[in-house]
Amino acid sequence: MGVIELGSRERKQPPPPRVVWGSLSDPRRAGVRQWLELRPDEVEPRVLRAVEPELVVWSSLWPDRPDDEIRFDIRPAQDDGSALRWTLLTPGEVPGPGVLGRMRYRLNFLINAQLRYSYGQ
Repeated sequence: MGVIELGSRERKQPPPPRVVWGSLSDPRRAGVRQWLELRPDEVEPRVLRAVEPELVVWSSLWPDRPDDEIRFDIRPAQDDGSALRWTLLTPGEVPGPGVLGRMRYRLNFLINAQLRYSYGQ
């Protein structure tokens, strides 16, 4: 059985790809505005793969879904800044619609709200 895409979204981020890559590859880096605020039912993601400045892959945020991965593809945006796509992947079972909706919403909030706000946007 292959990997199943559970959700994906691409949005523009203000800084260039190297800055976005740095934020995702080391979200707890000292000296930057903290944006990765985890809920009690979430765990700190591990960086599974990283290719500067275009790719970061995290382990799952959800301990009850340890095999899921979150892939971040980063590329220069057409005018300026970066185009950042998150993709939620699983090699296992697809969760029910309610759980899946919450997972997608949570990733979208962390990346397209919290991360963006950390850049002053």
